[in-house]
Amino acid sequence: MTPTLAQAAAEVGIDWGWVFGHVDEMWERTVEHVTLTGVAVVVGFILAVALSLVAIRWRATYKPITWFTGVLYTIPSLGLFAFMVPFTGLTLLTAEIGLILYTLLILVRNIVAGIDGVPANVVEAARGMGYQSRELLWRIEVPLAMPVIIAGVRIATVTTIGLVTVTSLIGQGGYGVFIERGISRRFLTEILVGTVLSVSLAVLFDFLLVRVGRWVAPWTRKTAV
Repeated sequence: MTPTLAQAAAEVGIDWGWVFGHVDEMWERTVEHVTLTGVAVVVGFILAVALSLVAIRWRATYKPITWFTGVLYTIPSLGLFAFMVPFTGLTLLTAEIGLILYTLLILVRNIVAGIDGVPANVVEAARGMGYQSRELLWRIEVPLAMPVIIAGVRIATVTTIGLVTVTSLIGQGGYGVFIERGISRRFLTEILVGTVLSVSLAVLFDFLLVRVGRWVAPWTRKTAV
């Protein structure tokens, strides 16, 4: 016979009593996780837009910008947080700075790639209609680049949701609290709760951003034949 979900859970040692008894804490950790992720992605996006505009305006700066953000991206998260603690302490600022830095490479590359991917004939047509550089960028190039930009935001968001679990090591909450506490107590249920919630949140945000992408760029929707 195929085991039921409850039987399978019992076999791996899931304590459902603990799960239902900690719903309030799960909600609290969800708010913390979403807040940490949201602040990092929003601030990272603003910084990435500024860096991308510099790279687009002065093309010689693109390689140095992506090299620097690439170096930051390759630093292990634990190492980066540990390096920052002596300067900013076990604070929310430490967590957010680290998370923001990890979004920059992804976002800058996608923003610049999206702008560069706008067809040259469209750009020339806009110029022929009298569009100045600034108007061309914000009214033509950015809207057409939006699918690629949203794709970068999706990747940055999902990546950040995973990284937020590490911030529990510096006391900043999120689902990582369950994982860290479960490991220290050797309590599988708590580890699974933290892991499942983190993965579920990443899937949810990815789905929502796909919908946002279709809304801001309706021409990308598949049409029925």
